[in-house]
Amino acid sequence: MALPFFYTEEALLSTGNMVLNEETSKHVAQVLRMQIGASLQLTDGKGRLMTATIIDNNKKKCLVQPAGEIIETKQPVQNTIAISLVKNAHRFEWFLEKATEIGIAKIIPLLCTRTEKQHFRFDRMQGILVSAMLQSQQCWLPALEEPLRFNEFIKRDIKEQKFIAHCEEDERNPLRFHLKKDTGSLVCIGPEGDFTVDEIYNATRTGFLPVSLGDTRLRTETAGIVAATLLMIQ
Repeated sequence: MALPFFYTEEALLSTGNMVLNEETSKHVAQVLRMQIGASLQLTDGKGRLMTATIIDNNKKKCLVQPAGEIIETKQPVQNTIAISLVKNAHRFEWFLEKATEIGIAKIIPLLCTRTEKQHFRFDRMQGILVSAMLQSQQCWLPALEEPLRFNEFIKRDIKEQKFIAHCEEDERNPLRFHLKKDTGSLVCIGPEGDFTVDEIYNATRTGFLPVSLGDTRLRTETAGIVAATLLMIQ
């Protein structure tokens, strides 16, 4: 039976006891009712995994002791989805959860010309990423940025292959035709109503390749998941 799996913001060290935060301590002591001497696994979201033993199951400050060497897991290919916020916050949260499960390394929320939703609760969104990482038994937490204006974002010095997925009738090939094995890529996904013609033009001028994600018109969050899946199965 797999050991319970938890996240800690502290960097994992092979020596020295650790105090789990109050939320995790409560889950260990009250929800799972784990006792002194029980084992669990911890990740710091940076690829490290450690088995630890409970030496004090206090519901606010659970104390654990390392029980073995830290495992360094392989870092996934650095794929990024830059995606517009959407009007329905639950849909965006669903995207965050699924993109994390799929293995996307970075998520950049965008504020585009047609973006309706402006409010962004970073702490809540970060919590969703952590939960999805733990649920899918991963040790790498996706990097999440604060929302950025699209026309400012495309001016960045981006090292990865960079693409803009849109629905205009311009010449564009399916995303899968451009992807290179073991090479990180970044895909921009527009808001409900798509990117404007000016946004697409500005992006292509800065080196973004226009691509399609299929023959049907997709919701923003669906397009994000299609792009994420294509990136991770290349």
